[in-house]
Amino acid sequence: MESSTEKILITGALGQIGTELTKRLVDLHGKDNVVASGLDRWDKKLTPAGYYERMDVTNTHLVRQIVKDYEISTVYHLASLLSGTSERQPQFAWRLNVEPLLSFLDMAREGLIQKIFWPSSIAVFGKGLPKENVGQDVILNPSTVYGISKMAGEKWCEYYYEKFGVDIRSIRYPGLISWKTPAGGGTTDYAVEIFYEALEEGKYTSFITENTAMPMLYMDDAINATLQLMNAPKENLTVRTSYNLGGMSFTPQELAAEIKKHIPEFEMDYKPDFRQAIADSWPASIDDSVAKKDWGLHYKFGMTEMTEDMIHNLRIKLNIRK
Repeated sequence: MESSTEKILITGALGQIGTELTKRLVDLHGKDNVVASGLDRWDKKLTPAGYYERMDVTNTHLVRQIVKDYEISTVYHLASLLSGTSERQPQFAWRLNVEPLLSFLDMAREGLIQKIFWPSSIAVFGKGLPKENVGQDVILNPSTVYGISKMAGEKWCEYYYEKFGVDIRSIRYPGLISWKTPAGGGTTDYAVEIFYEALEEGKYTSFITENTAMPMLYMDDAINATLQLMNAPKENLTVRTSYNLGGMSFTPQELAAEIKKHIPEFEMDYKPDFRQAIADSWPASIDDSVAKKDWGLHYKFGMTEMTEDMIHNLRIKLNIRK
């Protein structure tokens, strides 16, 4: 572990990305330099960060005070409402997904913060785009509340960089898969749920049809990519909206077949819900060559490696014997 004078604030630190990113940042910078925040009441088991603040990110006054009190220099602003949940609460989703970002951008413009990471999503893509190998600079056309808020956020990031020199960096995450933390209301959540159900029940009903391909990324690769981007020299970055991340692409049927190699009795059926329309509006695969060129993006996990790691670790976590 190496020490650092960099003071880091993580919003949404108890979520799917935040849980694992917080641990990595503590390992890199030391727990006393990391402040985690979320909506849960304090519990020493919540986070390895040295400090925890129960904080609603829409409370601008409170957030600003915490930034000042801890002398925060870097913010990882992860708090948001995901795609499926956003469709049910559109106005709240807009408020949560956009307004706190603007507040952090203003604090950076004023010099209170030096660097910000903010996640975008493949939800910014939409109808009229090719399904395969969608490029970095295509015209965005989101059809969901989540996608609309992320598209707006990307443009605000670019605006604050160009007008005020704010150093904000962003990744368009595909679907994220992790055994450590359950997913939280996204359209790609089936790719996490399926592993739990396969191990505990031996069957799973997917809310996405069998032949719907979507880009996915194992959480280890997502965290590595995030840190790679944040550590990249500022002058190397050519994208100030959000970088494409492609990861791997597969269908529910292909993932089920991979799982059956480890759990032969596993059965899968399909009952699409409202999330199918969201999935249909997204690309099947992403071109992330710009990220590879600008800051050395690379992956360690494909579908086979991810499936093996998920099943191995979930068997331990759920205390399930082979």
